[in-house]
Amino acid sequence: MTMKELESCIEVYGKDIYNFCLHLTRDRELAEDLYQDTFLTAIQKQKQIDDATIKGYLLSISIGLWKNAKRKLVWRNRIAPMGRMDDVTEQSLSFTEKDVVLENEQKTTIRNAVQGLSEKYRIVILLFYMEELPQEEIANVLHIPVGTVKSRLHTAKQLLKSELEEYFHE
Repeated sequence: MTMKELESCIEVYGKDIYNFCLHLTRDRELAEDLYQDTFLTAIQKQKQIDDATIKGYLLSISIGLWKNAKRKLVWRNRIAPMGRMDDVTEQSLSFTEKDVVLENEQKTTIRNAVQGLSEKYRIVILLFYMEELPQEEIANVLHIPVGTVKSRLHTAKQLLKSELEEYFHE
């Protein structure tokens, strides 16, 4: 893959990759760093990139970098514990239209439920629904069998269903 082709991929997939990084990290600054690191790694490995699976390859790089960063943070906290930063909360906008407010509340509730999942389930849900990747490609991105992807999707859906059932049946 040439540099010019990689630049066009950044234009095509850049927003999707950034949004995925944002959902993965739950923090804008961390997401921006992860996004930049993803494309820096892609530039370094541009000769290894297959044109057919570029988006999956970029998502795989993001996940790998994120897992490495988390692993380093855990190791550093063992050596010198640091205080945990509070999660960034979204500011709610006040609209007069009831439907818009309700829709925003539903989106926030669903987003919070997804963020509450353990990482192995959250990543599969994000790749399947947000990035709209087929199960086979998710398996390639995560380097796990397709059956494991199906199992994690099923379990994640069940967890979300039980979490959101009370909210949506009120």
